[in-house]
Amino acid sequence: MAIKNALLVDDSKVARFALSKLLESRDMEVNMAGSAEEALDFLKSHDRPDVIFMDHLMPGMNGVEATKAIKNNPETAGIPIIMCTSKKSSSFMEEARNFGVYNILTKPPHNEGLNLMLEQLASDVEQGNVPEAPVEMNGHDLRESDDEPMDFPEDASVQLSPKAESGLNGQSAPNVVPLTSDLIEQIARSAVKTHINNRLHELLSSLFDEQFDHLKRALDETRSRQEATIEERLESLSKMLDERTRNLRDEVAAEVNLNLGRELTSLKKELSKNAGFTSEHMAELKDHITSVQTIDTEFWQTLQSEAIQQAHEISRETAEDIAQRTIDLYVSQQRSANSRIYTVGLAISLGIFSVGIAWLSGLFG
Repeated sequence: MAIKNALLVDDSKVARFALSKLLESRDMEVNMAGSAEEALDFLKSHDRPDVIFMDHLMPGMNGVEATKAIKNNPETAGIPIIMCTSKKSSSFMEEARNFGVYNILTKPPHNEGLNLMLEQLASDVEQGNVPEAPVEMNGHDLRESDDEPMDFPEDASVQLSPKAESGLNGQSAPNVVPLTSDLIEQIARSAVKTHINNRLHELLSSLFDEQFDHLKRALDETRSRQEATIEERLESLSKMLDERTRNLRDEVAAEVNLNLGRELTSLKKELSKNAGFTSEHMAELKDHITSVQTIDTEFWQTLQSEAIQQAHEISRETAEDIAQRTIDLYVSQQRSANSRIYTVGLAISLGIFSVGIAWLSGLFG
């Protein structure tokens, strides 16, 4: 499983910037928090990251306390945490693992070591070898101190007098450690060293933040000046290119016009040479017209004789048709007249026959 996104928790802007650049070079999505409290709020309102890079010493809640809070929350207990610190001893690493820290990243981080650590983390996540969240260690804390712990009884107190005093009513006083000069020196040295370390951390963080802001402002100003210079140069180059191309366009247009003028002049000369008909052309045209006229005359005479012959045939056929129609009409008229005579005679015969029958019957008695 590839590690795709990370949460950086550090109160130093410079440290966050340096580590974020290394992670972004691996195409990782990086979110940042300036304190442990801000990181816890981020985890409540955003998706869980693949890994958390936690600074060891921070104002307010330190990295160990933040790790405890993350590991004691079931929703975030499974997120691997890499502690970022300048202390990397075997005892410190073992103690840090007891708080649920996956690994220790030494400050300042190096690209090669970071890549190896992320590759190992990806392999462990894929194989399920990421250690479970450990049991809380009764308030034990990791300290950035090289001094040996002072061996005091749990209920011990200190007093200025080297002698133990008896309690009231004969009761013995609790364990009292005499406050010797060596003990005072040891306590003072430890307190001064702790105070100096904290103050140096604050001063260095403030110095780094100031230098980072100054460097960021310088980079922004340089980028703005570069962009303005580039824009000015581009504008100047554009104007120069436009002027040169304008001259070039004028030169090209003039050259094209000159060549076209030459071509047109040459064409005009050729046309003037070939313009009009020559005497030879006129003679050829006359011969052609004469031959065409001769052919047309012969053709017209042929058509005229054929037309006369066809007219005679049409006239003869028309006369024959008219004569046949006349004869047919006469015959039909004759037949019609005969038919009427026959009808009258038949009517008279029928009338006489009817009268005779009536007379015979006695109708006319």
